[in-house]
Amino acid sequence: MTALLTPAGLTGAGIGLVFGVGLVLALWRLSARRVRLVDRVAPYLQERPTTSRLLVDSHVITPFPTVERIVRPVVRDVGRLLERLGSGAHSIRRRLVRAGSPTTLEAFRTEQVIWATLGLAIGLVLALVIGVARGVSLVPLVALVVLCAVGGALLRDQLLTQQVARRERRMIAEFPTIAELLALAVGAGESPLAALERVSRTTRGEISTEIRTTLADVRSGVGLAVALDAMARRTELASIARFTDGVSTAVERGTPLADVLRAQAQDAREVGHRALMEEGGRREVLMMIPVVFLMLPVTILFAVFPGLSVLAITL
Repeated sequence: MTALLTPAGLTGAGIGLVFGVGLVLALWRLSARRVRLVDRVAPYLQERPTTSRLLVDSHVITPFPTVERIVRPVVRDVGRLLERLGSGAHSIRRRLVRAGSPTTLEAFRTEQVIWATLGLAIGLVLALVIGVARGVSLVPLVALVVLCAVGGALLRDQLLTQQVARRERRMIAEFPTIAELLALAVGAGESPLAALERVSRTTRGEISTEIRTTLADVRSGVGLAVALDAMARRTELASIARFTDGVSTAVERGTPLADVLRAQAQDAREVGHRALMEEGGRREVLMMIPVVFLMLPVTILFAVFPGLSVLAITL
């Protein structure tokens, strides 16, 4: 180990590392250039463009288009690697829709690569500090760097999941109020479509945004029932699905909608109340930790210490 820390040993290790990384990158690019059967057949099956491809503007995500075009193949390869690690493209698209984010899959993959690069930099710094301070062998340090890079990419995926959870909690909290406002508008004589337009104009929130998107679909020529069904698929919440089914049934069959909306609002409030009670029970258990491990030992110490002091003086 002492021989590895000499200047000659460090120089040799650095040269070997650079050579190994270069060899891996060369083999990686050679394997990526292999033409697949799908790539050979696709030009003969897809529709031919009517204009020159030189006149088509490519979709640019970052403010550095040249660097983005250079890094795009690497982002594509990293995306395939992340799909093998569990961050699938279908799951990401579904969660981006549920989060109400305008980010595309390609932009999200770019963000994951940026987070992985930051994790790689942090891992290199930690590996250098640990290697100099503790003299650890090279293999654990390389594993630490790789884990930091993969952890950075997966952390961005986990943050997207948390963003979806926060948005769904806000929608569940907003739903009773929106349902009651719709019930009041429908009870006053307005049609379901007019009630949706009134609520979308007078309220702000996640459900209001989804209602505005649904109304935009209706104005573009989509039927109201189909647009409401698309809203239920975007949100993937049971309360929103029941709400859209109720409105669709009222529009198609002419059934009274106000009572249904009031019942749904009452059910949503009861569900929120039960969730609040369950959260309170979990918090109560967590509050026992500082009581048992901090306050109780201090109380026992204050109660027992005077008696021990008297016994010590007596003896």
